[in-house]
Amino acid sequence: MLSLYTVCFFGHRRIDDIISVENAVENVIDQVLRQHEYVEFLVGRDGEFDRIVSSAVLRYKKRTDAGNCSLTWVMPYLKSDYTHNRKNYDSYYDSVEVCDESAKAHPKSAIQIRNRAIVDRSDLCVFYVCKKQGGAYQTMKYSANQGKDMVNLYDDRFV
Repeated sequence: MLSLYTVCFFGHRRIDDIISVENAVENVIDQVLRQHEYVEFLVGRDGEFDRIVSSAVLRYKKRTDAGNCSLTWVMPYLKSDYTHNRKNYDSYYDSVEVCDESAKAHPKSAIQIRNRAIVDRSDLCVFYVCKKQGGAYQTMKYSANQGKDMVNLYDDRFV
C-alpha cells in the first residue's frame, strides 16, 4: 500500500515576482516528491499563486513522467465556472472536489472554512504570504496554531 503525503498551498491573489515564486514552488515539488512515495497536492483556484502551483505540478509530472503524485482542486462550494466547463477542468486536474464543510456555509466564510479543512488534512502547508492580512495570512496563522509543518516561500527557503 502506498504511503500518502499531502501538501497544500496558499498564497495571495496577486504575485509580483512570478518567476521567482514559480522557481520556489518547483523546488518544493521536486524535494517533496523525492522524499515521499506518493504525494497529493491540494490547491484552490482563487488567485495567481494557485495557478502557479497547478502549472508547476503539471509541468513536473509531464517532464518527469511522475506517476507518484496527484493534483486536486478543492472548491469551497460548487462553482458555476466548473459546472459549465467540467470537461476541461476534469482533464486539467487529477481530481476536483467540493469541501463538505464549506459547501454548507455562507459564501463569505466558505473559503476560510475550506482552507482550514485543507490544512487539517495536510502534512505540509506551503505559503506565499508577504502581508499580515488577508485569507492566506489567516490560513497561515491557523496552520501554525495546528502545529503543521509549514514553509512560507516569501521569507523561508525550503530545505
